[in-house]
Amino acid sequence: MTDTMDEQDTPAPLRVLPSRMLSLVAMHSDRLVSDGLAGADARKWHYAALVALRESGPASQAGLSRRTGIYRSDLVAVINELSERGFVERAPDPADRRRNVITITAQGRRQLDRLDELISSLQDDLLAPLTRPEREEFTGFLTRLLAHHTRREPS
Repeated sequence: MTDTMDEQDTPAPLRVLPSRMLSLVAMHSDRLVSDGLAGADARKWHYAALVALRESGPASQAGLSRRTGIYRSDLVAVINELSERGFVERAPDPADRRRNVITITAQGRRQLDRLDELISSLQDDLLAPLTRPEREEFTGFLTRLLAHHTRREPS
């Protein structure tokens, strides 16, 4: 698929296929968010890890992986990047010295505040054609679809 695809030339049955439209919007959304975060020297996984730590408190790497959906092997790199920037601290778990506990720092909270504003702006860009009530309804529909298909997937 190319960026120069003209929907006018796409056969009508494809233009109205919900799965295709969801895929195209998801690709655009991913690009929009990734590019926006890159402009702030951040990545989606940085944002996810910082949000999870702010909302649920310190976590083991395994716990943070479960909260964010970031594979454990990828999470190590994310934590390393966040730690190098002073956004998180990694310390041995007092209850089990074999594992680490990750904690967001004050600097990480300030970074997250900036990223929250950026993400909000990016959501506004993504959903620009929709009114506020339409955005809420659309988000509700997406939530229902995700919940339905997540329940059906094997664990």
